[in-house]
Amino acid sequence: MLLIDSPSQNAYFNIASEEYLLHRFPTEDIFLLYVNAPSIIVGKFQNTLAEINLDYVREKEIKVVRRMSGGGTVYHDLGNLNFSFHTLLGQNDFGDFSFFTQPVLNMLNQLNVPAELKGRNDLLVEGKKFSGNAKLARHGKMIQHGTILLNSEMEVLGEALKVNPLKFIDKAIKSTRSRVTNLISYLPKDTTTDHLKNLLTEEIIKNNPGAERYELTAEDLQNIQQLMAEKYETWDWNFGFSPNYNFKKAIKVPAGFIEVHLEVVQGFIEKAKIFGDFFASKPIEELEEQLIGKKHEISALNELLTSVDLTGYFGKVTLEEVLEGFN
Repeated sequence: MLLIDSPSQNAYFNIASEEYLLHRFPTEDIFLLYVNAPSIIVGKFQNTLAEINLDYVREKEIKVVRRMSGGGTVYHDLGNLNFSFHTLLGQNDFGDFSFFTQPVLNMLNQLNVPAELKGRNDLLVEGKKFSGNAKLARHGKMIQHGTILLNSEMEVLGEALKVNPLKFIDKAIKSTRSRVTNLISYLPKDTTTDHLKNLLTEEIIKNNPGAERYELTAEDLQNIQQLMAEKYETWDWNFGFSPNYNFKKAIKVPAGFIEVHLEVVQGFIEKAKIFGDFFASKPIEELEEQLIGKKHEISALNELLTSVDLTGYFGKVTLEEVLEGFN
């Protein structure tokens, strides 16, 4: 088994590294640890916009990245340790999450933390979740990865994942918001993610005596960064990959009431309808037509709406007011 401690706190890098390592080490077992700066990690089959508070995420400059595995959306920050096991497919039961969560439980139980696996894939302490886990199978290997909430900013977590469920109608898998907690209240106050890294690594070595530490090479880093640029930093992957959905939002502005209805396919607007009690000198159908084919993404919509005569369609409005109707 190779033990890898990521040198980066960039979520794009760390999620890309999981895919890269599948190709880099097609037969070796791997145990990867990483900590991300504030970021939201979205399950592969989820509608990103329906999982996040986009305005808050932009304001706080929180990265949003889609991972390879299914499951729900999670918030990461520097108070959250992430672990990832890579093994050959078939060595372990794909549906069993207990094998790779047991080292985490062993480590915490030795610290007198009453942690346990509950349900299919969650680790709880006194009924509250501190770790969610997900799996994927690809290229003959299996990855199981999970989180350990040590001292995460719960207020930011709550705001970043607070969404309006009425905006989106789709069949995408929705995250179930569980009662969550930090482990810091069960551990010495000076415990850090580095402490947990060391303890968890020791636990892994104890059960895998032949385990060796591996440091990513310059070539590894270059290849991961290339994968980041080509995939994990792109709108197409993080937002456009979302399942098809209908979007609806109503706003009240001084010029009147505006209600936006969109049908979005692979991140692009396929149908648009705008209703309201505003007074316009130009037919709103013209603007609806111009929306077709545009990304349902703020910069693309900002570029379009900046180029048109909004007062002709809505009366006395600002660009910011109209953009709000598409968020």
